[in-house]
Amino acid sequence: MIAANDIQSMCDLVDQQGLSEQLIGNLRDQYPGKHFTWCSEDDINVGKPYLERPGYLVYLVDSSDHCSRLTNDEDIATGVVFAELYED
Repeated sequence: MIAANDIQSMCDLVDQQGLSEQLIGNLRDQYPGKHFTWCSEDDINVGKPYLERPGYLVYLVDSSDHCSRLTNDEDIATGVVFAELYED
C-alpha cells in the first residue's frame, strides 16, 4: 500500500529536484520497502497513468504476485514509476 499523501509528497520532491538517479535513491531511502523506477514515457505502452504531472507521468506498480503489473489501486501498490516526458 502506498498512501495518496505519500505519492503527493514523492511528486513534490520530483517537482523540486527533478528526476535523477540521486532522487530515486533518496526516495528508496525515505520509503523503505517501496520500489521506484525512472524511465522514459515511451517505455510504457499499456495502462493509464495514476497521475499526469508537468514533465512526467506517475504509474503505480503491484509486485505482490510473481510478475509486476501496473495498477491504479493505492491499496495494492508496492512501487512507483516516474515516466519522464520529452518534448518532440
